[in-house]
Amino acid sequence: MILYTIGIYIFGFFIRLTSIFNSKAKSWIDGRTDIFEKLKQANIAKQPYVIWFHCASLGEFEQARPVIEEIKNTHSKYKILLTFFSPSGYEIRKNYKLADWVFYICLDTKSNAKTFIEVTNPMIAIFVKYEFWYNHIAELNYKNIPTYSLSAIFRENQYFFNWKKYIIPNPLKLFTHIFVQDIDSQKLLKTINIDSTIIGDTRFDSVKTFLTNKKSLPEIEKFKDKNFLLVVGSTWQEDIDLIYQIDLAEFPKFKIIIAPHLIDEETLLKITNAFSIKCYRYSEGDFENAKILIIDNIGMLSSIYQYADLAYIGGAFGSGLHNILEPAVYGIPVIFGENYQKFNEAIALIKQKGAFSIKNYYELEKRIKSFYFDEIERINTGEICSTYVEQNSGATALFLEKINLTS
Repeated sequence: MILYTIGIYIFGFFIRLTSIFNSKAKSWIDGRTDIFEKLKQANIAKQPYVIWFHCASLGEFEQARPVIEEIKNTHSKYKILLTFFSPSGYEIRKNYKLADWVFYICLDTKSNAKTFIEVTNPMIAIFVKYEFWYNHIAELNYKNIPTYSLSAIFRENQYFFNWKKYIIPNPLKLFTHIFVQDIDSQKLLKTINIDSTIIGDTRFDSVKTFLTNKKSLPEIEKFKDKNFLLVVGSTWQEDIDLIYQIDLAEFPKFKIIIAPHLIDEETLLKITNAFSIKCYRYSEGDFENAKILIIDNIGMLSSIYQYADLAYIGGAFGSGLHNILEPAVYGIPVIFGENYQKFNEAIALIKQKGAFSIKNYYELEKRIKSFYFDEIERINTGEICSTYVEQNSGATALFLEKINLTS
């Protein structure tokens, strides 16, 4: 615990130091300024039916979202406290309508955890996927507050299962119950004598709602017209380094929409300067006759995929692949880079030949050509993706059935 606490304080110091020149780190610090005073003013502890959901960022929020929505639809007496670790999650979802309160989580020190639980007093706590903050979970356990891990996934190289478990405190045994995505995770937990229940990934339920709540985008439909549309979502620089090489002269009726992970001016200019033809920004309007459109806002991408013929998802040439289920639910073939091994849906869809990993531009071009020139192959491949989403939905209902909320 001493080593863990020292590590947490070092992390906090590093973030403060980084905040001097890094805007994201500054947001991380600013968002936690007077956090306990803000929580007290919200009077959360006075509410009798508070469920606390904690998510690292946007990806984890998408796993929490269908559970939150179902609770609000069927158990209206419950209030939702939603916290984030990352500014990229908090800033985008701080006005989420179904959450009664949205805050940052504070550093995982013993005193912070004790104060946080005192001023929020949740009836139930739900930590999503990879979130395992020892002191907060220990305080919940001490207070006898039911605490669950939702759609968790585990791998052998995590510290719970190797020599590091002897020097880092393990919060897994403090959970009331852990709900995992797959049997491999369940087997790993059994090696350290922890029971779990397989429910799958609630993100499947999240993306399925896109089909029933489609948001029409007439300007995107007009932009596409009768062209083949490649939607490039959540890109980083490594992804743009491939996409700009596409020779549009080879594809007479071909258009590209790019939705970068970051939409700051520096990133947008780098994308624009990478291409030899003019790139239009969505905010500028009048892009009907453009070949390349850059989405310079947050929130549209999941709706844009419905117009795509093919999707390329970014992140897999860097730290991690972004959400491939968002395009898959619409029955669209998906392409991404080579670092996808931590994502079960990517592994499964590659095996089923609904998604494809590429290492370089040659492989990207090969996939684009196969779907551009062969409509039947494109449609059949897309159906593999949509069927996969349908077959793996239902985790939300299983989770809520197991935790048995009162009416």
